Amino acid sequence: MGLILLFGVFFFSLIAGVPVAFALGIATVLTFVYEGLPLFVAFQRIMSGISVFSLLAIPFFIFAGELMLQGGIAVRLVRLASAAVGNIRGGLGVVNVASSMLFGGISGSAVADTSALGSIMIPVMKEKKYDADYAVNVTVTSSIAGVVIPPSHNMILYAVAAGGVSVSSLFIAGVVPGILMCVCLALAAYLVAVRRGYASEAFPGWQALAISFVVAIPGLLTAVIIVGGVLSGVMTVTESGAFGAIYAIVVTALVYRELTWERFKTAVLASVRTTSLVMMLVATATAFAYLLTLYRVPDTLAASITSISDNPLMILLLINIVLLLLGMIMDMAALILICTPIFLPLARDLGMDPIQFGIIIMMNLGLGLCTPPVGACLFVGCVVGGVRMDHVVRTIWPFYLAIIASLLLVTYVPAISMFLPNLMR
Repeated sequence: MGLILLFGVFFFSLIAGVPVAFALGIATVLTFVYEGLPLFVAFQRIMSGISVFSLLAIPFFIFAGELMLQGGIAVRLVRLASAAVGNIRGGLGVVNVASSMLFGGISGSAVADTSALGSIMIPVMKEKKYDADYAVNVTVTSSIAGVVIPPSHNMILYAVAAGGVSVSSLFIAGVVPGILMCVCLALAAYLVAVRRGYASEAFPGWQALAISFVVAIPGLLTAVIIVGGVLSGVMTVTESGAFGAIYAIVVTALVYRELTWERFKTAVLASVRTTSLVMMLVATATAFAYLLTLYRVPDTLAASITSISDNPLMILLLINIVLLLLGMIMDMAALILICTPIFLPLARDLGMDPIQFGIIIMMNLGLGLCTPPVGACLFVGCVVGGVRMDHVVRTIWPFYLAIIASLLLVTYVPAISMFLPNLMR
């Protein structure tokens, strides 16, 4: 009955429109009261969830991403991608994917990627006679690169939920899967562009490409500094996040000279808002996960899955399906904190490295950001593109298939995600 109360109150609160963090907190407190457990234990669990030093890196990463969004880095990355791959058939679609790979690897946020690049690319694509649904489809699905290619604050959440997995190993493990996913999306964008008869852009010449690259170097160095500082061991994740934010201020204010005082205040307010939401989710999800463990939900779910099949390949497929379905109805940060303690032990029993499983979770739940009914990136993309969601969803399936194909490759071919971490070791 306690478990029914926990999930019943949680899902009823979601249906009623209560924010996920509050829904988790309300369900947890009511279940504690029902079971007669001391409420100070719930408070301790809530505080322990956010009393983790590694989480200090999250506000720095978010702030750095907002500064890049406001400071003109995205525009220069788009110009670089356009000069490099714009001459391909349906070139602006491929440019969109390439820009997302570059900007996502710097901002670490899929929603920021959709907002920043969508406001740049979607109007240009519509002006060049690309259909609005195609422009939104490419922008929304390619934004997932922000949660797979490092740095990504969602990887820090997974590292905490997994009990201390190396963040630097997660960062380096996300490089190849992120590139693979973007290549699959670029192929899908090209095939759809050919089918619809979109034209290609003229190649601007090697000199223009070189100039675009040189201009974009200061922005690209942001990701190099953040990730390189962690992988080299010179800085911790938190220190690299702080240094990255300082560097982003210097680049956008003194090099590109586009970070005005008003834009700086906008970046600060957006960072505070996002950080507050993430920390509230971490706090309440930690207490919620404590009750799941108390009710032995991980063991029960693992037994249920293994009762369906004892084939490791089928079990991994079932885990992927469950994560994909959950990603369609819940927030990514909350699901990372809730699902990791449930599915990671089962994945370990199958011989999967926690690093590889972390990348699988990132890709699975990232796909949930661009699927109805609660996909945040899908909402943002439809608003920016001025197109109805049902119209977008009817034509987005080739891009879903591209992401799912890359997800299955990462799931069943461990070397894709584990080659670089093993090399570093």
